[in-house]
Amino acid sequence: MKIQFSAGGIIIVENKVLLCQHSQHHGWVFPKGLIDNKETKEEAALREVQEETGAIGKITKPLTPVTYWFVLEGEKIKKTVYYFLMDYVGGDITKHDHEMEDVAWVLIDEVEKRLTYKSDKQVWQETQKLLVDS
Repeated sequence: MKIQFSAGGIIIVENKVLLCQHSQHHGWVFPKGLIDNKETKEEAALREVQEETGAIGKITKPLTPVTYWFVLEGEKIKKTVYYFLMDYVGGDITKHDHEMEDVAWVLIDEVEKRLTYKSDKQVWQETQKLLVDS
């Protein structure tokens, strides 16, 4: 069994949320990626959001980490993802890396329907509660 740690972000602008479609599995997800040994969770989240979407974010609040299991090349992997709520600072979503085949601003009401995985839906549900309470 292998253990991985990733970080990512949820960027919301007005009534839209930034989502990306993965080039390999074609699922719609929040941008995230592995945390480098030389960086903090926050640094990794900001870097991954920019690499995968072209957007530049600013962290406003940490979210509850999500943990799930998956199998890659026959090996079972336990992954914990640290997500952060972010404000959109700038950037160009047409300048995303090859890991994502598409990046889109999705209306808040459409986000849960568009997301592919349970773990992303889970963090989105927490985010919606925060938005209502603020």
